[in-house]
Amino acid sequence: QVHLAESGGGLVQAGGSLKLRCAASGRIFSIGTISWYRQAPGKQRELVARITSGGATNYADSVQGRFTISRDSLQMNSLKPEDTATYYCTATIKSTYNGGANDYWGQGTQVTVSS
Repeated sequence: QVHLAESGGGLVQAGGSLKLRCAASGRIFSIGTISWYRQAPGKQRELVARITSGGATNYADSVQGRFTISRDSLQMNSLKPEDTATYYCTATIKSTYNGGANDYWGQGTQVTVSS
């Protein structure tokens, strides 16, 4: 069994920074693409940032230049009230050498940006 857990959310003023972390545990052989999504109340879940196993990254236009994804964290700078949402980490993980890969999601961490 594999478990993902996010941490680092909280309340911050506009212009501030937060660093979210995503920790994987359990039976893990390899971790592929890691993504961060967010969902604000009444809105659809949206992709924030993604990083491949090779380190290639891509970002939503709304966070480009402000957020930086790494293999274990999401650094968020110059936060805006519209960044307020629950942030989820997801990863494609293989548990064994010859097994298939599955997508796992964390429970989410709340980020609130006050104006």
